[in-house]
Amino acid sequence: MFLGIDCGTQGTKAIVLDAESGQVLGEGSAAHSMVIGANGRREQDVEQWLTAFEHATHSALNQAGISGLEINAIGVSGQQHGLVLLDQGAEVLRPAKLWCDTESAPENDRLLAWLGGEAGSLERLGVAIAPGYTVSKLLWTKEQHPELFKRIDKILLPHDYLNFWLTGRCCTEFGDASGTGYFNVRTRTWDLEILEHIDPTGRLGRALPQLLDAQQSVGKIRPHIAQLLGLNPEAIVSSGGGDNMMGAIGTGNIQPGAITMSLGSSGTVYAYADQPQVSDQPSVATFCSSSGGWLPLICTMNLTNATSAIRELFTLDIEGFNRAIIDAPIGAQGVLMLPFLNGERVPALPHATGSILGLDSTNLNQANLCRAVVEGTTFGLRYGLDLLRASGIKSEAIRLIGGGAKSAVWRQIVADIMDAPVICTEHSEAAALGAAIQAAWCWSQQMGQNRSLQTLCERCVSLDAESQTQPIAEHVVAYQQVYQRYRTALTAL
Repeated sequence: MFLGIDCGTQGTKAIVLDAESGQVLGEGSAAHSMVIGANGRREQDVEQWLTAFEHATHSALNQAGISGLEINAIGVSGQQHGLVLLDQGAEVLRPAKLWCDTESAPENDRLLAWLGGEAGSLERLGVAIAPGYTVSKLLWTKEQHPELFKRIDKILLPHDYLNFWLTGRCCTEFGDASGTGYFNVRTRTWDLEILEHIDPTGRLGRALPQLLDAQQSVGKIRPHIAQLLGLNPEAIVSSGGGDNMMGAIGTGNIQPGAITMSLGSSGTVYAYADQPQVSDQPSVATFCSSSGGWLPLICTMNLTNATSAIRELFTLDIEGFNRAIIDAPIGAQGVLMLPFLNGERVPALPHATGSILGLDSTNLNQANLCRAVVEGTTFGLRYGLDLLRASGIKSEAIRLIGGGAKSAVWRQIVADIMDAPVICTEHSEAAALGAAIQAAWCWSQQMGQNRSLQTLCERCVSLDAESQTQPIAEHVVAYQQVYQRYRTALTAL
């Protein structure tokens, strides 16, 4: 039995996985809230993560109907790019700045210029640093909170912090480290010179966690945390990883040929690669995977946050929102939405705001606005998929995950806009499932069983045949025209 945890933006999910049968026996969840500022600030109190971890774990165990003493290992997935700072007493210095925080965009611009622009960043790191990456948050902290900056003893990502809470050990793995902006994805090593540019004393480099291979264990769970969670005190904690890396494992995307698209708070599209083939497109992040390879990825910062904003504006439930989308035609009668409520990473428009274009007295209605926000967010993913396709990634079929994937009408829109068949996995919480599978893999290695990750994925990841959706030829043609309007509007921005 294995426990998978996914600490995301909106909440924490937990699942209990029986790795022998491949069945998820129980699930639990608990919500988080966010500190939002008009200047792009997006932060969370990490105490919420710990409380949610506890509640979600107990709920999952109760639903599974098993004792926590049966859990052999725990895997943790966490939202990428976040910054958690600890002092020498292991106290958290301030709320965590999240992946969607763009308050440090000016600092990112200056760091990017120091690296030689996007081309220089790609050459040096294998990724072009962007607003939201961890490195600019460190510079922002130095300039905005100099006294707190002097007290930094440990620099952790969200999943690193949870592993530290579980084990007392500061570690990270290559996948999540890839999104910091001070890590070389080709050599899988920290780039300390960037941190010394921020602080010449070398303190920041000494505050970094130890790097682990994906199959390595962080260590055993601490006795008092095991008691708090009701878990086996001998349970080990796997290396874990970022939510996209865990989502790749949870969708079986661990070898070339598959592609995963997530319709969550953010939108992501990624594929597996066995070599660090860095794209010349700055928007394609060639991260490391948490399965021993690489994970070329694009990320949009606006997806279900934008669709939820429109749905809540009209006080619609999910069913009513889907009906409204169906009531509007492809292209929403000329209404086009650029849903950049959090700025945007792909396309690279960190200072953009949301826009609704094409309104007139004949098309201003609820259905068109609902359809326009879904189409607008999906066009952002199409923009990113085109970049991945141009870099050589194949996308004959797409594995769809995230909350938006539960909507049949949205699945059809994705298939039509991408001109590719889509299918969902049976288990919708792919990141939590991936964390549990990775925990089983890590435990197997430690026990000398040497069970392969591929074998575990084949057993534990299944596709939902009923969700399979084919593109409709006439819809594909119609969307090509609407998508070109979207691209024209981007050019104007």
